[in-house]
This record gives sequence, structure tokens and C-alpha cells, in this order.
Amino acid sequence: MEYIVAVDKYRHFARAAESCGITQSTLSSLIQKLESELDVTIFDRSTHPVKPTELGEEIIKQARVLLFNMSQIQELVSSYKGESGGKVRMGIASTIAPYILPRMFKYLSAKHPDIDLYVEEARVPAVIGKLERAELDLALLATPLDNDELLEIPVYKERFVAYVSPEEGLYKEKELDVSLLASENVWMLQEAYCPNSGTFPFCQSGRGNRATYAAGSIETLVRIVDENGGYTIIPELHVPLLKGSQQYNIRNLHNPEPAREVALVIRKDYVKERILNIFADALKSVIPSYMIYERIKKFPIKL
Repeated sequence: MEYIVAVDKYRHFARAAESCGITQSTLSSLIQKLESELDVTIFDRSTHPVKPTELGEEIIKQARVLLFNMSQIQELVSSYKGESGGKVRMGIASTIAPYILPRMFKYLSAKHPDIDLYVEEARVPAVIGKLERAELDLALLATPLDNDELLEIPVYKERFVAYVSPEEGLYKEKELDVSLLASENVWMLQEAYCPNSGTFPFCQSGRGNRATYAAGSIETLVRIVDENGGYTIIPELHVPLLKGSQQYNIRNLHNPEPAREVALVIRKDYVKERILNIFADALKSVIPSYMIYERIKKFPIKL
């Protein structure tokens, strides 16, 4: 199972064998033996790079799940023995990562140096896909996701605020009414606001005359407003990262006050309760206490 997943990942038998710590001939012969036992062809070897057959893709998908479940058994044993280390593969949304990762790395390095952490920062659909395929153990995403395959564990709630150019008419207002925001003057990230904050006018109207920025950098969005005027919406945790002069461009929002819920997201068959609580503790050390949900503050996560 590991070998066919490796070949699918690298699309090259030699690199896959190297990643598995075996010779190419051993990897090739064992994959051929599997194909012979199943009486199917998993890989089309006539293509360059090598790629799975249509049936092979389905077999590899199931192999990933089997390997994930095997890791769950190993986790049960480690938990029983009181061991806290191991490899953890985490996904995180690009619009959350800058405010979490630097201090989380520091916390885990000091408190849990035996955890081998791999983090992948990506857009939400990519992270969800990897969770579903068991390529990631957990993720930190804005929710709800409305995905029956995944379990969401809400950790904190973060307000949105407006970042307004001094050239924009809204700048003279001390606080902005969400229902009156001008759709034509907004600069927005493609996926950042509307899934959880549908009250924004531009969520109903698509977008106005400004551009939609398809990447995930809030910092870039702020610079766009500085150079081009208009306004944008940014997460509360980004405000401390602004320069002194930029702080004057922040306006609170109301009617209603928009916010996003951020949760640890796992597959429903995930059993690493101990790891979840380690990451919940890490988040509690990073996020201001008033933003953390009371349930997470008071009780450990139970699966």
C-alpha cells in the first residue's frame, strides 16, 4: 500500500523507491506482485511520467485510507503507552496561517519537541480534499464546511474589521454599517469572507467594479488598498501586524458584527485525541483568551 501511494505521489518509480528506503527493483517487483494478485493493472507504465489507470486511482484512494487507519492503530498503542511524539500532518488555510503558525511552532518546539510536524498552507478546497483522502491528519479552517465526511471542533471566533483608504468616502465614519457597505469599492479575497459572513453586500451581489484577488495574502490586500484606494475586510488578528500609520485606517463593523468561526477539522474516523488536545492547547497559547470558546477553555476534547 505504501509503495503504490509513493509511486502515485512522485509519478516516478526511482524517486518513489528512494522515499520508501528500498531499491527500485524491490518496489517494482512488489507492485507487480500486487497487480498479479488482484489481476488488475494499477499503473500505466507506458506514459511519462507514469500514472495510475482509472481503476488504479480508486485502488490508491483506498490504500491511503488503509494507511491512515493503520496509523490510527499505532496511535492507540502510543496513547496507551503514554507516548506523545510522532508525525503530524496539518493543513491550514492561507488566511489563518500568518496569525497562528509562527507562535504555534515556537510552542510545540518548547512543549512537545518529539512531535514531527508537517504543515501545508493552502486554499480551503485543497486542504479539504487532502483531509478526505487521509493525506492530512487535521486542519485549521474557517467553518462551517457542510461536509458530512469531516468533523469540526470549533476553537475560536474572530471578528472582521474594515481597512479603509483615506481616499474612500467611508473613511470619515468611525464605525461602518455592514448593510451600507459599497460593493463597487471593495477589494476581496476569493474565498475569505462569504462562506461564513454572507451578510456582506458583495457576497450577494458577486462583486463590484474592484478586482477579486484569488490568492490568500491579507498583507497583499492591505497594500492594494494603500495603492489603489477603496476598502477591504481583514481578520481581527491581522490588526496588530499593521504599521502605526495603517492602524488609523481600521474601522469596526456592525449591524451585524461579522465574524468567522475557526475550528480544528478532522476525518470522522480520526482517533488521535491526545494530538488534538495538544494542538488545542497550542492555539490557546496563541489566540487571545476572549476569542477562545468557553468549552475549549474548560474541557479537553473527547472523541
